Amino acid sequence: MGDSGLDRAKLDGAGLDVAAAAFVPLRPKLTRIAYRMLGSVSDAEDIVQEAFIRWMKADRAEVRSPEAFLCRTATRLCLDHLRAVRRLREEYVGPWLPDPIVEEDGEEDVTLPLMLVMERLSPLERAAFLLHDVFGAPFEEVATILQRDPAACRQLAARARTRVRDARPRFAVEKKHGVELAEAFFAASRSGDMQALGTMLSADVSIHADGGGKRPTALVPIQGRDAVLDLFRQVIDRLGLGFSTLVRLAFVNGLPGFVTLEPDGHLQTTALDIEDGRIAAIYVMRNPDKLRHLQ
Repeated sequence: MGDSGLDRAKLDGAGLDVAAAAFVPLRPKLTRIAYRMLGSVSDAEDIVQEAFIRWMKADRAEVRSPEAFLCRTATRLCLDHLRAVRRLREEYVGPWLPDPIVEEDGEEDVTLPLMLVMERLSPLERAAFLLHDVFGAPFEEVATILQRDPAACRQLAARARTRVRDARPRFAVEKKHGVELAEAFFAASRSGDMQALGTMLSADVSIHADGGGKRPTALVPIQGRDAVLDLFRQVIDRLGLGFSTLVRLAFVNGLPGFVTLEPDGHLQTTALDIEDGRIAAIYVMRNPDKLRHLQ
């Protein structure tokens, strides 16, 4: 009797090891899906962890595809989360930006401007667009995940595609040039060379800074070259030349940019959206909660 119980325990342990082994290679994909759905690194990690727990508790003998099961579970958890935090997003202090993902070689499928446009999609539109257009899932699979028929999922993705079309770059920026422009922008903006800085900016450039109400930022985007230059003059007047230290040049959410250490001791990320060789938008993350994963 004792031996059979021991054998069952060994089998259960072996089964859990097999389940964990199936999960580990899928974790990066699940994290990418969850992050692109939510725009939050910590929330994406929580979603993936919950999907793993549900996978370990599932009757895996009935699961034909661990990948399909886990993608379905993670996506549905994201949809539930988006519905739950809708009011928090509406009450957010100042511009909302997604958590910065800092990489040596940025991905080009979902850049920061595209993520901001996706914030205006319904949760189902966002899911259909990401699963089909970004991750390549067939509509039959998307329909199973979203519990809709394939025709409805096609409509969801089509509506999303129409709304995000303008956020996709018309001309890809050569990555080396993008990094060089980010380095030149950092140097000019911290040295007070307003003439050099002005030549890099488009006439309708804008700055979007996310402080989350926890660090000082403008509560609305700043629009126009003159207004942006005036902001940098004010910052230099208040803090002096070289007011921040360059930590690294990198791609931030797919855009050329950099990480800096600011005078208050906090990290900051800056991402530059470049169009026709000039900087069309500047995205600055100052919210310490969204920078914690970079420490």
